[in-house]
Amino acid sequence: MLNLIVLVIFALIAGILIYAATKPDIFRVERSINIKASPEKIFPLINDFHSWQAWTPYNKDPAMKKTYSGSDSGKGAHYAWEGNQDAGVGDITISESTPPNKLVFDLHMVKPFEARNVAEISLNATGDFTTVTWSLVDKHNLMLKTISLFVNLDNTIGKDFEVGLANLKAIVEQ
Repeated sequence: MLNLIVLVIFALIAGILIYAATKPDIFRVERSINIKASPEKIFPLINDFHSWQAWTPYNKDPAMKKTYSGSDSGKGAHYAWEGNQDAGVGDITISESTPPNKLVFDLHMVKPFEARNVAEISLNATGDFTTVTWSLVDKHNLMLKTISLFVNLDNTIGKDFEVGLANLKAIVEQ
């Protein structure tokens, strides 16, 4: 009987891993919002990590240690943080800054788990409004593919993006 239980557990784990391996290798999260302002008014708030403090959804620890280095803003600007389990540990570096339309940054999470992602915020003007789109691209290894079977990462990360974009909109439109 014990052998049968072990065999069933092994088959279940193997089945989950095989199914997870069939999931796409690339994962993308994207959210957008329309803000009644020009890209020129919005871009400085995303191009300078010091300005992020006003709108980012990731200030989840009031005692979080924050370090800024590199350029003050734009390409080469670097921001690192170390916080509680909600905030984690990581850093961001702006790798591309094309005012007033596009910001690309490399995100390195250290805790709660190791991850390296490329994220982008783009601004596209249409009339009196600017569509601001925040996206993240990740390569999923087998572990993340397996986790994604049980945790909807698009919803989890997407909700944070929605909060951040709503905060940005409130600041710009006030």
